[in-house]
Amino acid sequence: MQQNDTQKPAPTGTESKRPQAHSWLRIQVENEGYQPPRGGVILLQVLVGVFFFIFVVRFWYLQVHLGAEFTRQAQENRLRQERIFAPRGRILDEANRVLADNRTAYGLSLVREDCEDLPATLAQISAWSGIPLSHVQEKYQQDRFKVKPFEPLLMITDIDFDLVARIESEIHAWPGLEIVVRTKRSYPENELFAHVLGYVAEANEKEMEADPALAMGDLVGKQGLEYKLEKDLRGSKGLYDVEVDALARALGKTLREEPRGGAEMQLSLNSELQRAAWNALNGEAGCVVVMEPDTGKLRALVTSPAYDNNLFAGGISRRDWEALRTNNRFPLQNRVIQSVYPPGSVWKLLMAAMFLERGVSPRDTVFCAGQVRLGNQIFRCWKKGGHGSMNMESSLIHSCDVYYYLMAERLGIDKIEQFAKAAGFGAPTGIDLPHEKSGLVPSKEWKKRRFKRPWVRGETFNVSIGQGYTLVTPVQMAVYVSAMLNGGDLLKPQLLENAPREVRGKVPARKETLDFVVNAMRKTAGAGTARVVGRKDADMGGKTGTAQVVKLKMAAGDRRLRTSEMEYAQRDHAWIATWGSKNGKRYVVIVMVEHGGGGSSVAGPVAKRVYEHLFGPDTGIAPPPAAAAGQPGAPAQPRAAATAPAPAAALPAPGATASPTAPRASPGTTPGISPGISRG
Repeated sequence: MQQNDTQKPAPTGTESKRPQAHSWLRIQVENEGYQPPRGGVILLQVLVGVFFFIFVVRFWYLQVHLGAEFTRQAQENRLRQERIFAPRGRILDEANRVLADNRTAYGLSLVREDCEDLPATLAQISAWSGIPLSHVQEKYQQDRFKVKPFEPLLMITDIDFDLVARIESEIHAWPGLEIVVRTKRSYPENELFAHVLGYVAEANEKEMEADPALAMGDLVGKQGLEYKLEKDLRGSKGLYDVEVDALARALGKTLREEPRGGAEMQLSLNSELQRAAWNALNGEAGCVVVMEPDTGKLRALVTSPAYDNNLFAGGISRRDWEALRTNNRFPLQNRVIQSVYPPGSVWKLLMAAMFLERGVSPRDTVFCAGQVRLGNQIFRCWKKGGHGSMNMESSLIHSCDVYYYLMAERLGIDKIEQFAKAAGFGAPTGIDLPHEKSGLVPSKEWKKRRFKRPWVRGETFNVSIGQGYTLVTPVQMAVYVSAMLNGGDLLKPQLLENAPREVRGKVPARKETLDFVVNAMRKTAGAGTARVVGRKDADMGGKTGTAQVVKLKMAAGDRRLRTSEMEYAQRDHAWIATWGSKNGKRYVVIVMVEHGGGGSSVAGPVAKRVYEHLFGPDTGIAPPPAAAAGQPGAPAQPRAAATAPAPAAALPAPGATASPTAPRASPGTTPGISPGISRG
């Protein structure tokens, strides 16, 4: 057989050993009926479906559910809100004279988002205003987080008009700065009504957290009626929608919400009477209260010295604040409600009513020899030689201390405490002013709790004449004297003209008891220690008081030191509690002069000048009998007790020690140190 010519020769030994380079590359052809696994296809389809579902849900969430919110945010990028400050409500006196008003004020604000060079801008603010750069930077650091970056941050308040004109001419070179116009509080009467009106200042962080309606730069009441009537006086702010471009330049404004001004408040106080009482004090530290006993309305409420509340409305300087805070005459203190004093002999008005209600006969007499010995202590009467035989009426007219020492010894401190608290002492009167003090009616339990010592008889002596631990506010005394005139109603002292009559308690005494005390006050103003306020053309009553501040100081020869011989802080407080009626108008006037000396010689003339303003000069013509008819204090006296109390001379011999020094009241009002003395 022939071999095919094309047949390749057999490989040599070397060639047979050469590896096949592509022997590993083989393609396997599957059978035509092969099907891939279905699980992978399903998984892929599920993944695609889930992804599409998430996309649709997210799209719905962003475009539909959050569509309104994104629309609002987009709108805010184009529109900014600008607050419109509402004018604060005015405060008027009872004759519609303005006591608190508003004036236009300019401020400089900074919008951080628009500010290109913050350090240079703050330096320019300092250069314009004259405020040290460190203070400007400190204010910025303190306040910058209280507003949003695109909201104005108030940097300077109350810029004068000349400076406004200068800033306006240069402000175009300082993006982010703008002049704002707002109202500032103004008090035309300066210090005359400072303690009644109080003042406003910028809201602090704590106040803004407590009230969401407040924002940075808002003015709020800090003291007085501005604080107490804040919700009524503030009103509500309005809003502008300001359209801006991409560079934050204003393109136009649209009013969104009208501002609503605060309510106008009319007080019961009369500014002319207030001025007359202020002038009557003549710079002395003290206070005057004028109250209508039948309505509870206050017609004057004067505290001296005072402060100019315009200092606070414009932002008080550190120097002015330190001057007020460190003044040793306490001009920031409202003495009518925040200072407590030993009442001295005006307290005998309460003691006499309590004696009558506890069975003491007004005819019972006590012999006053000028002093009472109690153990090794001597309790003196203000009159060195004594008053002789005294009954209840004459003890009020001549202000005999010994009568009250011995009558109080009969009844004890428990009955005094109970009656005094029921008559409104030891508790706030409810006047619409902040930080009213309650005063103090001492008791056995109080002393045990306060000093860890028992009550002693000598302390009852001191309380009986308004000394020792006893402390009252002048407004409490005005409420009590008014109650004696109106039948026993303890009225809330009202500062608003439209306020209704509000009875907060009742003096626990019969009408004839109150009339007896009122009639004794009438005689005291006619021929007793309060005759300085007596008038022939009006029905008048009064009771003076001289309250010790420190232990009675004696000079050589057993002579009491005169007021002029004592240091100011050791001088007695001067009181007078009065009432007057003429031509159908009736008033209670309370005067207290700190460290003034005698009540009749110092406080009395002040009350007299107040009545001269109320009633005019004394005409010397007595009112017709019909004018006095129906007035409290008719000659009828309360019934004597069924069983007459033992005569004062039959009392057991005293043997208790005197009370220790009482704690100091504020400001500069130390309760009397026993053995006490209270001069009428």
